[in-house]
Amino acid sequence: MPYIAVTALSHAGLLREHNEDSLVVGPWTLCGTVTDSPQTMVFPLDRPLLVAVADGLGGQPGGEVASSLVVRRLAALGPALDGAETVGETLEMCNRAVYTAAEGRPELATMGTTVAGTLVLPPESLLSFNVGDSKVFHVSGQDGLRQISVDDSPPPAPGQRTTSAVTQTLGGSHVYEALTPHVAEFPLVPGDRCLVCSDGLTDPVPEEDVEALLRVHDDGKAAFELWKAAMEAGGPDNITLALVRVGEADG
Repeated sequence: MPYIAVTALSHAGLLREHNEDSLVVGPWTLCGTVTDSPQTMVFPLDRPLLVAVADGLGGQPGGEVASSLVVRRLAALGPALDGAETVGETLEMCNRAVYTAAEGRPELATMGTTVAGTLVLPPESLLSFNVGDSKVFHVSGQDGLRQISVDDSPPPAPGQRTTSAVTQTLGGSHVYEALTPHVAEFPLVPGDRCLVCSDGLTDPVPEEDVEALLRVHDDGKAAFELWKAAMEAGGPDNITLALVRVGEADG
C-alpha cells in the first residue's frame, strides 16, 4: 500500500516573543504553539491529503489569529478538494474569512497571513499552492531541490538575498482585496518529497544549505537539521516546516 509520511515542526525561533505560524496536516492542526521535536504522521495514499503552513504577518495585530483561522478552514475543507480550481476557491474563502473575522474588531484590523502547501491527490497528482512568501519545494534524486511556489514579494535590494516585503496575503489590509493564488499541478512520484515552510527557515538558511541537508537526511532527522540550521543562523523569525514524502510500503 503506498503511503504519505509527513514530518512537521513549529518553533518561535530565538527573537520572537511568540509563534504566529500555524500548520495543518490532514485533520491535524498546530496553531500558535511549538513542538518539542519533529512529529511524523503516516497516511494511506487513498484519499486527498492537504499539508500547509500559514505565517501570520509580523508587525501587525492578530497574525496568529489569521494563521490559525486559515489552517483550521483548510483542515475542514481539505478532504473535499479535488483540483486546482477548488484549491483556488478555498483560498479565496479563507481570505474572505480573515477579513470577516476582523470586522468591528480594531485590535484585529489589518491582520493577515501567508499560506503555502501541497495537496496530494491519489493516485497520480500533487498540487502546490501559495499566497505570499511562504514556500513549497520539490525534492527529487534527479533534480535536487526546486522551488515550485511563486513568491509574492518584490526583488531583494541590491546586496540582499531576501526581502521581508510581501505583495499579496490573506487579509492584511483595511479594505478587502481579492486573491490571485498560485496553484500548480505535478506528477506524484514515489520517493519524491516536498518541503513546505515559512520564511523563518528560508530567510536565514540559503537554499543550497537546505538542499545539502535534504540530500543526506529524511523525515525526522531532516526536519531537525533544518530547524537547527535556522537556529544556528540566529533564529530571527518563527520557523515552521513540513516534509511530505510519498513512499511504497515494504512487502
